[in-house]
Amino acid sequence: MENQAQTREQNYAGVFDNRLGFGKKCAVIVIDFMKAYTTPGKPLYHQGIVDAVDASVSLLETARATNTPIIHARVMYNPSGIDGGMFVKKIPTLRTLVEGEPMAEFDPKMAPRDDELVIVKNYASAFFGTSLTSALCALGVDTVILIGCSTSGCVRATAVDAIQYGFRPIVPEECVGDRHEGPHDAAMFDMNAKYADVLPKSEVEAHLKAAAN
Repeated sequence: MENQAQTREQNYAGVFDNRLGFGKKCAVIVIDFMKAYTTPGKPLYHQGIVDAVDASVSLLETARATNTPIIHARVMYNPSGIDGGMFVKKIPTLRTLVEGEPMAEFDPKMAPRDDELVIVKNYASAFFGTSLTSALCALGVDTVILIGCSTSGCVRATAVDAIQYGFRPIVPEECVGDRHEGPHDAAMFDMNAKYADVLPKSEVEAHLKAAAN
């Protein structure tokens, strides 16, 4: 009964509130900032994701100005959907994200530059079944700054895998979005408690600038 009377913050205090901090070298991982999520009228659209894209523009500008590696991940499938396994059975609308489909392209504000790696993923985590771990290790990265959508899905899954692979996950709070505030808020609280440091975007940008000097 005592725990039921506590707020979630009170219940977690002193147990799930440690900080990882930044390591020696960061990379920005852009997760699924695709037209399917930012085009009004489409099944995956939500204004919260559009807002996250807009907030992420300056962060990518800072990353590029400080020579911080940027890796873009997007979900895409064979037209048969066989590479999506149970994931596309659970979420059939993902089957539309195939090569040549305009909605499978990146939102123009988040378009990769020619020298930025693009990884295709078939499941929630940007690490699962991809070369992301190898690429980060080759770059000498120990800290991943995660931006994208959705907060409760692919961002959270990537954060969990990141810490399991030995990286320090950082989530700029303005730069991730979801379809509803409920799942978004719960995922942000959960990530910050157990898997990542959720920080203001301004703090993340300040770190990148300071590290570059």
